[in-house]
Amino acid sequence: MNRKAFYIAAAVIVAAAVLAGRFWLVPQQAGTQQVSQAPGVPRIGGPFTLVDQDGREVTDETYRGKFMLVYFGYTFCPDICPTSLTAITETLSILGPAADKIVPIFISVDPERDRPEYMKDYLQYFDTRFRGLTGTPDQVMSVAKAYRVYYIKMDKEGADPDDYLIDHTSNTYIMGPDGRFQAHFGHGTSPGEMAARIRELL
Repeated sequence: MNRKAFYIAAAVIVAAAVLAGRFWLVPQQAGTQQVSQAPGVPRIGGPFTLVDQDGREVTDETYRGKFMLVYFGYTFCPDICPTSLTAITETLSILGPAADKIVPIFISVDPERDRPEYMKDYLQYFDTRFRGLTGTPDQVMSVAKAYRVYYIKMDKEGADPDDYLIDHTSNTYIMGPDGRFQAHFGHGTSPGEMAARIRELL
C-alpha cells in the first residue's frame, strides 16, 4: 500500500472512531539520566533529543512550562495508534481553553520509515497542536527506555522488508511542566476520563 492510500485509510479509521464516540517494561539503559521523581512515583521520562515534523531538533527542555501528553507509536500502525491519537484529540477538545497548557506529543518507534515529512502528513488528520517526533534508532531507543516503552518490529518471512508491523506499548503519559511523570492512561481509556484526570493536574 502506498503512503497516500495508507493515510486515506487511516483517516477513515479516525473518522469511524470519532463517530463511535470516539508495560511491557524494558530495563533502563545504563547512563540514561532521569528527571528526579517524588518518592513512590514511577521513574518514567527523562532527557531526550529528537527531531520534530518540521525538521527541527527538539529536546525535553523545549516543552518545559507545559504539560506533555506523550504517546509512542508509528504512522503505519493500522488501528491502535489512530484510535489513541483520536482519543487524545477528543480529550483536548473536551478540555477547551485549558488544553492550551498541554503539548500533545507523538513519538515514533519506527525511525526507519517515519521521516519528519511523513509525520507531518500523518498528524494533519488529528489535532494541529500535535508535535510528531522521530530520530535515529539510538535516539528513539533511548527515549523509549526512559519512558519504559516496549517495541519490537514484527518481520514476516518472505514479505517486503518495508512492509512490517511494530508491537509496542500503547500507554499515554502525562508529564508535568517540570518534566516529571504525573500519570498514564492505558489504551481504551475514554476521552472523558482522560480530561477529568488532566483537569485535576492542571
